[in-house]
Amino acid sequence: MFKKIFLAVMLAALIMSAGCSGGGESKQPQDVTVMLDWVPNTNHTGLYAALDKGWYREEGLNVKIVEPTEGGTTQLVATGKAQFGVSYQEDVTQARASDVPVVSIAAVIQHNTSGFASQKSAGIERPGDMEGKRYGGWGSPTEEAVLKAVVEKDGGDFSKVKIFNIGTSDFFTAIGRDVDFAWIYYGWTGIEAEQRGMELNYLELRKLDPALDYYTPVLIAGEKLVQENPELVKKFMRATARGYRFAGENPDEAAGILLKHAPELDRKLVLASQKYLSPRYRDDAARWGEQKTEVWENYARWMNERGLLQKMIEVDKAFTNEFLPR
Repeated sequence: MFKKIFLAVMLAALIMSAGCSGGGESKQPQDVTVMLDWVPNTNHTGLYAALDKGWYREEGLNVKIVEPTEGGTTQLVATGKAQFGVSYQEDVTQARASDVPVVSIAAVIQHNTSGFASQKSAGIERPGDMEGKRYGGWGSPTEEAVLKAVVEKDGGDFSKVKIFNIGTSDFFTAIGRDVDFAWIYYGWTGIEAEQRGMELNYLELRKLDPALDYYTPVLIAGEKLVQENPELVKKFMRATARGYRFAGENPDEAAGILLKHAPELDRKLVLASQKYLSPRYRDDAARWGEQKTEVWENYARWMNERGLLQKMIEVDKAFTNEFLPR
């Protein structure tokens, strides 16, 4: 009697196990690596929200978010060292012009929030005022091209701008002491300046030239992954879009999630930065992540005309909205 009961229980357990496994298919989540462009900040909150809320798990993904390593995020994603990454339209455009197979799959923020910042005392109220002033940058040819374009458009003499490579030096350490102005993202450094009580003159790039209202940052994937495993990209983007929608609608809670995963960040700065960025994720787009052909076309042509590209890119291959959830 007991033997029959035991056998019946075991049989039932086996049947349930077979049913749960979907006929032998593994339900183990798929490992996915997302490589950031820099240290964690509020540009990345949607990724951490999707991770923390379990939305990647719901899509069958085991997502690991990592900081960039030597070699650069765009190159590493293109070669499959990471499935997804955070980059910039500028980097993707230059990569495509050099036949590096990477694709932008979403715009994190709809409009360029970067620009040139200086202390009020420096007197830089317009690009022409940069004459005779010291600019601190990171040594990119694009920087000089942007500076030259905006200064000359305002009637200034670009040759009189003094350019210094300060690398990753802290803005607040360098400004006023080593340089007079620098290129910043207002959503992070500009907000910190407000909290420090530092009055800035801020020249937003998109207001200086419409072509400079490009997507920065963007989410990227390798062309091979997009072509060979579109279902993975769709799963990743469903959860990620959900994360950024959440961050847009719940800035305080989203900031808390970012701080949970990056406790080294300053809490006051993260909260203020998140409130600044949350409405800017989607902004005037029909949905979060949407990218427009004209934005890619205008900036690529701007770069190409200034000799920043080896060749003009095929814009329709540089980005896609295909994987954004409806």
